Amino acid sequence: MPLDYKRFNGPEDSVSYKRFTADYLKSYDELHSELIDETGHRKDGRAMDEARPMYVRGNFVSQAKGSSYIEMRGTKVVCSVFDPREIVHQNEFSTVGLLFCEVKFAPFACKRQRQSHVPDSEEKALSVALRKAVGPTVCCQLFANFQIDIFVYIIESDGSCLAAAITAAGLALANAAVPMFDVVTASSVAIIGDKIFIDPTEDEEHLAMISPDTNTNHGVITMARLNGLMQIADFRQIGSLDIECILKVTDILEQECQKVFPKIQKTLVGYVKNGIMEQKRLSEEGKAREAKLKDKMLEWRSSIVNNSV
Repeated sequence: MPLDYKRFNGPEDSVSYKRFTADYLKSYDELHSELIDETGHRKDGRAMDEARPMYVRGNFVSQAKGSSYIEMRGTKVVCSVFDPREIVHQNEFSTVGLLFCEVKFAPFACKRQRQSHVPDSEEKALSVALRKAVGPTVCCQLFANFQIDIFVYIIESDGSCLAAAITAAGLALANAAVPMFDVVTASSVAIIGDKIFIDPTEDEEHLAMISPDTNTNHGVITMARLNGLMQIADFRQIGSLDIECILKVTDILEQECQKVFPKIQKTLVGYVKNGIMEQKRLSEEGKAREAKLKDKMLEWRSSIVNNSV
């Protein structure tokens, strides 16, 4: 099968080392007892209401019009946005543009083995969720009969992959100068009983979704938010939760999305400043070249006059 050169293609037979650790074979009760230590902190040392530090960078993929890279410790995501292109296999004219989103895991990204070229059900579900979350923020009416391609490549998966993919897509779209109503950010929580894990890891998400007790709240919620407009772009719930828990978690997710927004703003403003400085530098270099050419032209003209005399 031909390779897709729009992404980093890892080796086909790579398997995460976590599959061969003792934690991979532990039961639910053993893993649940290890989630929180005696001091009330999680396995990675964070508090229950503490998110992982986020590293954000734009212009990560040189071949793409806009790109971004987001790292939250064990979760690493790359997003690429390409120029609008005409919708393929389209018989009728479309008055609004389309978004094509695709999420792909690296074969070594997760504990379980993945096929590198064939998308599985989880990747397809994440692609659909990404399109629904990013769709409300893009001005699709401005590029009729065209589509914008958004590719997300998850290098390493350690929880909150969908939230990281949505945030990376929002930054990449802004980096590509795609017309948008607002920049979208996202955050996730995992609920196990009365405990709420903000920015959960893969183990916390896994335990929240396979909880055997159906009488208690358990599940994962991911929310995408347009912070400037103060609107919710997408709300995705997996698990069994009552309405009181959902309302409580919604307020928490709004605050977490609001915390991520300044980091995206700072990154975008930094690239705008760098672009302005680069433009000034190029303008000064152009003026210096024009001055040198003008001096050369005067010298050449004077030499012609002297030779003619």
